[in-house]
Amino acid sequence: MNPFCTNRYHPHEENLQQTHLGQLCGSKQLFRDRYEILRMLGRGGFGITFLAQDAILPGNPVCVIKQLCPKTTNSKSWVLACNRFEKEAKTLGQLGKHSQIPMLLDYFEGNGEFYLVQEYVPGYTLAQEVQRTGCKGEAAVKQLLRELLLVLQYVHKNHVIHRDIKPQNLLRCEDDGRLVLIDFGAVKEELVDKSQSTNFVGTVGFAPPEQFSLRPVYASDIYAVGVTCLYLLTGKAPLEFDHDSKTGEIHWQKEVHISDTFAEILGKMLKISIQDRFHSVDDVIWALGMESYLPTLANCLTTQRFKDDTKVISKEISQRYQPPVARTANAIREWKAKLKARNSGEWGVGEIK
Repeated sequence: MNPFCTNRYHPHEENLQQTHLGQLCGSKQLFRDRYEILRMLGRGGFGITFLAQDAILPGNPVCVIKQLCPKTTNSKSWVLACNRFEKEAKTLGQLGKHSQIPMLLDYFEGNGEFYLVQEYVPGYTLAQEVQRTGCKGEAAVKQLLRELLLVLQYVHKNHVIHRDIKPQNLLRCEDDGRLVLIDFGAVKEELVDKSQSTNFVGTVGFAPPEQFSLRPVYASDIYAVGVTCLYLLTGKAPLEFDHDSKTGEIHWQKEVHISDTFAEILGKMLKISIQDRFHSVDDVIWALGMESYLPTLANCLTTQRFKDDTKVISKEISQRYQPPVARTANAIREWKAKLKARNSGEWGVGEIK
């Protein structure tokens, strides 16, 4: 448990000016004699993020400071929020070495407030990208999917379930174009955290049923990735689709224009039943890899059929082929037959005369 959580509960006002970082925003006064707070980046259910500049490090690099600021007036909820905040810092410290995950720079408490400092990744979310440039085609979505699966594979191999994959938490870095997975505030450690949570964590529409039942598994992230693909293809949020009233399956097939093979893969990612869904990221990667080989395999089959046809034609040609001696003998026989027939005809005509 977070040792800082033993501190007195501090309710927060919605007005940013009531927060310490909000008051420093835009001023030249440094936070902790180190960070110049430039502006607010966003507000979530558990915290507020600010863009800051490190005045101590050479080059004064930009970073992100996240302040724990849960929307709650309940002391018990505050403790839970503290634990989640600490877990997010721990996860970033564990996974932040990966190029597609922000690096943890610092984590501390000051005056009863809790802060997390992480690497700043300049760019825009996939949600912003779709709003700005429109929906994506199959090829672009599959490319994004391959990029996302690689980082998710790394996360799962470290026994972590993200639990909140969605377009808003996928950032396209404007410097090098890499796809970055952000917001690890909802993570669950599969092999370490055996305690059952009493609150749903995630985003409605992107989270599968087992996550609502407080039993998320690795396949829960795969479902969220599938819903993210639907958003990229259609621009529609998951709750905008029709759903099967009995099974809860999303009716998405008529909303997209993709190949049958990719539709089969996407359909398996979106299965409500865990048994029918892909169980691991490796399985999805394998399916995508096999799909990319299908055209080549089809061409090979076509070429094979062509070769078979060629063999038949060659056989017919070989049957018609005759060596020179045989051709000469046949020609003599044909000449004698024609001569005999002609002579027989002329003789017959003479007799009639």
